[in-house]
Amino acid sequence: MTRAMTERVEVRRAAFEDPLTLLEASERARALDRVTHVAVGMATGLNLVIITGRFGYEFDAGGAGLTPDDVLIAVRAEDDGAAAAAIAEVDAHLAEHRGERRVRDVGPFTFMGDPRNRVATPATGGAGDAIADALDRRRANAARIAAANDEAVRRMQDARPFLVGAGPAADLMPDMGSTTFFHAGPPIGWEEMSGPMRGAIVGAALFEGVAEDPDDAVRRAEVGDFEFIPGHERAALGPMAGVVSPSMPMWIVENANGGNRAHCSFSEGLGEMLRFGAYGPVVVERLRWMRSVMLPVMQQALAALDGPLDLRDLCAQALEMGDECHNRNRAGTSLFMRALASALVRIEAPSQDVAAVADFVALSDYTFLNLSMPAAKVMADAASAVEGSTIVTTMARNGTEFGIRTSGTGDRWFTGPSQQIDGCYLPGYQPDVANPDLGDSAITETVGLGGFALAGAPALGHYIGTSAEDAVRATLTMYDITCAESDHFRIPALGFRGTPVGIDVRKVVETGVLPLIDTGIAHREAGVGVIGGGIVRPPLDPFVTAIRALAG
Repeated sequence: MTRAMTERVEVRRAAFEDPLTLLEASERARALDRVTHVAVGMATGLNLVIITGRFGYEFDAGGAGLTPDDVLIAVRAEDDGAAAAAIAEVDAHLAEHRGERRVRDVGPFTFMGDPRNRVATPATGGAGDAIADALDRRRANAARIAAANDEAVRRMQDARPFLVGAGPAADLMPDMGSTTFFHAGPPIGWEEMSGPMRGAIVGAALFEGVAEDPDDAVRRAEVGDFEFIPGHERAALGPMAGVVSPSMPMWIVENANGGNRAHCSFSEGLGEMLRFGAYGPVVVERLRWMRSVMLPVMQQALAALDGPLDLRDLCAQALEMGDECHNRNRAGTSLFMRALASALVRIEAPSQDVAAVADFVALSDYTFLNLSMPAAKVMADAASAVEGSTIVTTMARNGTEFGIRTSGTGDRWFTGPSQQIDGCYLPGYQPDVANPDLGDSAITETVGLGGFALAGAPALGHYIGTSAEDAVRATLTMYDITCAESDHFRIPALGFRGTPVGIDVRKVVETGVLPLIDTGIAHREAGVGVIGGGIVRPPLDPFVTAIRALAG
């Protein structure tokens, strides 16, 4: 017998609230008797997609006329009285906490006391001091490490990443077989993979035609038919699950001052996405369109430019316009399309294809993330293989483990468990369904972008649950674990001070202050997708084991 259900959707016009307050309001309403579902969020495009498409609520006129400053309240309950009580509970909580920013943990900081006068303190005490001391015990050794670190940071800062082209992954990496899949983070086998990464592998297998259906893809993965390689080991990255398969379109980025290259997949836009573990027909069909239509258009457009695009310069401009080039990429994507605009109208591709590609990019601010990542990878790799250097050249997460590599230890991984993300959740989701930290996009933090540039992107706080004051304190604390300030990436709010760059594992271990990473949150089950955003800090263990290896 089907139980009767009351559904109500209400809008509070021009009633902006921070994500954490909205999450708390939904939790309070959901706890009431006879209330079965509550979703509370701002009327952003993504939230509208989730509330209507994923949860099935309906709006009058399809939500026309709503703005991102409007609050959406969607409730399902067993009767009208319970639905009304849930709505009233949400309104009461919003009225009680309107405009308030309260205590929260942001990365390696615990903000305490009056929200208007927060104090940042390390969230973990120093560890491994004896190990760090062993490296610096003799002045000669300290001088050698300092010189090595100066050289590594110089190389990182001198690197000049240019976007030089695009092509299928297998054409760019000849050792990539038909059943080879790159993935995010340190090495991992199928048995240990998280749900989102497994889902992305399944979707990529279907896209490549090496599996008949999802069950066949799982069977082939289980018996070892697929080869799994960390993308960082082939300089071929992707956000979140980071899965790259042979025929996927890839950006080609080259260091004009060193010649090393990096590659990154194209952004899939919004909705169901492979990078979050979705593998339904719409995901596979979109990937095929990107391969057959978007890749040729972008190849022609890049060839029509007067020269390659300077991605370091675009990142620097975007940062001064409010991006941090990890989770906020609105300015970067706009600058990228501005640079391509004249070329797009000159190429010989069918006009409907050019228009479709332009529309696709216009609907996804994250387009630029897939360019800032290989740009950062080029810069970080330029700093690798400096003997004795304690500078971090890789930070990556596969949803199971977090790993780092350092300049002085080359390709060796140092790992620890992926951490849970402290963040804000989209309407209808809770921390208990979140996957641990996932993705190769922390390469941006490795070169002074992302969480290290948070002070330059205060608007990102609406997504990750931080205030402008939090963002400034976060960036300032990152100077404590880095060796230099960027010559290129500058923060207007800090008087155009360069972002912190050159993470030193010694300083991390000595201070107990861990690198700050801002990130998206994936559902732990394959196929559900993004459920929020927040701040995460890695485990300390990888930095301690790296110190031990460097100390010999």
